[in-house]
Amino acid sequence: MAEISPFPGIRYNQERVGDIASAICPPYDVISPEEQQAYYQQSEYNIIRLEHGMMLPDDNETNNKHTRARDTFERWLAEHILQADPVPSLYIHEHTFTYQNTRKKRRGLMACLRLEPWENKIVFPHENTVPGIKSDRLQLMRACAANFSPLFGIYEDPGSKVGKLLDERIKRRPIINIDDTGDEHKLWMANEPEFMQRISHFMASKPVYIADGHHRYETALAYRDGRLKANPSAHSDSAFNFVMATLISFTDPGLIALPVHRLIRGIPAKAMTALKERLDIFFEMHPLPLGKIDAPEAHGAVSTVLGLEPGKMVHLKLRHSAAINEAMPQGHSADYYKLDVSLIQHLIIDSLSLSEGSSKVAYTPDAQYAKLSVESGDFDLAFLLSPIPVKTIKTIAEANDRMPGKSTFFYPKLPAGLVINRLDGRL
Repeated sequence: MAEISPFPGIRYNQERVGDIASAICPPYDVISPEEQQAYYQQSEYNIIRLEHGMMLPDDNETNNKHTRARDTFERWLAEHILQADPVPSLYIHEHTFTYQNTRKKRRGLMACLRLEPWENKIVFPHENTVPGIKSDRLQLMRACAANFSPLFGIYEDPGSKVGKLLDERIKRRPIINIDDTGDEHKLWMANEPEFMQRISHFMASKPVYIADGHHRYETALAYRDGRLKANPSAHSDSAFNFVMATLISFTDPGLIALPVHRLIRGIPAKAMTALKERLDIFFEMHPLPLGKIDAPEAHGAVSTVLGLEPGKMVHLKLRHSAAINEAMPQGHSADYYKLDVSLIQHLIIDSLSLSEGSSKVAYTPDAQYAKLSVESGDFDLAFLLSPIPVKTIKTIAEANDRMPGKSTFFYPKLPAGLVINRLDGRL
């Protein structure tokens, strides 16, 4: 099953950087252009320059955001802005945050995870990926030979064997302690041989399920294959055979999987009429006054649609119709066909011919943002979806199935910049 390894993490030199909170940022895939600019201004050492550098008008093959990230990375290492820990270690990351007015903690084990093809069923995906994103990440990985942000994996821990070991280890003083506008990050380093051996032993019997980071994992596989092609005799413990991951138990009280709502704009009037007719084929529609945005499942609905009728929200309840089976793609698991994200994607969104440019779809886990986007006229429609239980995510992954892209949003995102992993040398 899953093989993890300690690694000599690269971390910010707090004596040079000062407040580490100013140097970290979310992973690349949730950063807007405005936020990207803000992180640049926040600190000259913010990890944004490596994780998600800015594009410039005169970029070319030899001078672009990836080559600038490489040059910045090498300069920060040379100037001891970044320093490698002296011995391979495992890291424990505790993230305290607020969700629905309640303080929560989520604790993860940071390690290097051996890369395995999906078909080996050791590491499981649960949703589809987008080729363009992987191409960008691969260019960055080739330029810098490093992981700047960890992927997010989930594992089962019956009897809390791993959890108890982590409990004991975090009684010590953390090496990083950040309290940044309500979010707290604590990081511990553990390199005692007995601890690392016991953790590796317990993890060796478990598969890992990718929660967040499918693009990063598939990019790491492509990067590894390229390195192996260039050096077929490379040792199996070469660092490029692994990817940095933060692993979190399925039973962690801070594990929160949010739905990802769909926003659509640019729908011509004729297409909107056809869309309403199509909705009526598959769903019972129950308009209600536009008030508090409730979860769709609270009304027995597949989805709540905003923008279909002025000043109202419309709950969609699935009809019992043979037309549904005919319209859904074949070859998926039973659970896949029960997901509201699958139903809305295949029955509705696919019918809008987005690839032809007649419409545009965007994604957000924030239902209130979706509501405001429709009210402001930025988008024509918003489909609000219900959350997918983590047990269902696991079931679909084990069935060798994948949900539509952007089906889940694990909240909050793991930060980039707490620990960096180099992909040269051996672990």
